[in-house]
Amino acid sequence: MTQAAKLDQANELAAAMDRILGLHRQSFEPARPPLAPAPAGIDEAGIRSRHQQEALTGLSIFKRAARKQALADAMQRSAVEITARRAAQDTERANVQIALNEAWAALTANEPDVVLSTLEEAFEDNEAPAAAVGVADGEASLVVLVPSTDALPERRPTVTDAGNLSLRKLTKSDKADLYKLLVAGYVLVTIREAFAVAPSLVATRVAVLRASEPDAYGARRLECLLAARFTRQALTGIRWDEADSAKILSDAASDLVLKQTGRTNELQPLNLSEHDELRQLVGKR
Repeated sequence: MTQAAKLDQANELAAAMDRILGLHRQSFEPARPPLAPAPAGIDEAGIRSRHQQEALTGLSIFKRAARKQALADAMQRSAVEITARRAAQDTERANVQIALNEAWAALTANEPDVVLSTLEEAFEDNEAPAAAVGVADGEASLVVLVPSTDALPERRPTVTDAGNLSLRKLTKSDKADLYKLLVAGYVLVTIREAFAVAPSLVATRVAVLRASEPDAYGARRLECLLAARFTRQALTGIRWDEADSAKILSDAASDLVLKQTGRTNELQPLNLSEHDELRQLVGKR
């Protein structure tokens, strides 16, 4: 590999690492009461011109008095039409605002159907697919589908003692730690978005799913890697730009359920037969 090629690969690997480490740092604008859009402008000049043309049609240019009266009548009709159009626009905007106010009231009252549809729309473009499967008593139940360890880079750029660029292969421990950061990052960015778009939610309960490795028949199934509950209050004061996603997950989550094994503390699928509530939540997916 040439030095230039190695540098290009190092930059790509560094960008991939930065993306994983920064997943949880994405912020979302809190939802606010919506306002009906301002009505489109009225082409007043066009309305006047049309009425004037209609009024003068068939009138000889020599009938000055008649033309003057016709133009005056045209101006009056123009004013009436412009006023009517403005009134219609104001009425339409008021009706739209009433509907928006009702939707906002339902959202802030945590009406399940409204919160679920709001979250569904918000999650449509998420990098890690997510879905809301229930809302009750101000708490939303979410599932997040995360990628496997195949999504991790195989190497990371480092510098040797001699100051040379090196593309060091990740160890099993490196991969286990990085994968936990990836999973925690997707969890946190999902709940941050949920709390932003549904301003009256007080808590979210999250189950993290992953496609298993193919079995002997080539089939895959969904396995659950972890589950946790977060309150809105618990996220207040977190130093998002400083703390890593695994640390935030450990400190801010309650009812945290995960399984780590081996020397590397690698995340392992949970045995759902030991967690009835979690099994029911995953079953909704």
